[in-house]
Amino acid sequence: MELKFRCADWAAVQERLAVYQPTYSAPSRDVDHYFNAPDRDFAQTDEVVRIRRASAQHVLTYKGPRQAAAVKTRVEIELPLVDGPDVSTDAVRFLSGLGFRPIAVVSKVRTTASFQRNGFDIHVCFDDLGALGKFIEVEIVSTQDKADQARKELAALAAELELTTEERRSYLRMLLDTPQPKKA
Repeated sequence: MELKFRCADWAAVQERLAVYQPTYSAPSRDVDHYFNAPDRDFAQTDEVVRIRRASAQHVLTYKGPRQAAAVKTRVEIELPLVDGPDVSTDAVRFLSGLGFRPIAVVSKVRTTASFQRNGFDIHVCFDDLGALGKFIEVEIVSTQDKADQARKELAALAAELELTTEERRSYLRMLLDTPQPKKA
């Protein structure tokens, strides 16, 4: 589950986070290759297939349709791939060979603050997407039986951090919605 907010003032949020004594990751450049299926349009079914490269790590991800909720909630299946410089390129070729069509590539620099709160592992991701802007994602992983409690935790934390400009679109959707320069 996650909530995403536009936020240019990361320092103020990091000050408010200090009470939780989070552990910060080193910044990493994440490059996400998004695909459409050969048999259906993921824009219509609200599904996602992507290959993410974060430093030398690679992950193949499927995200199911969003569930009706105030907090963005969906089934997410992640398969780690072997590490190495050419793994993402090979995975793109693999999916393309199966008929998946490349849609777009989203690149961001991400730093993650991690901590525990009321029995949940919380991740606050500081994402810089260059021309698309700066964002903060507040994420929690939960089992279905604790989903309501997890949603309340996310909403309460976002309020404590004074995050107010919620962005419901995915980074992919924002990129696709951005007018591209015309070629001469």
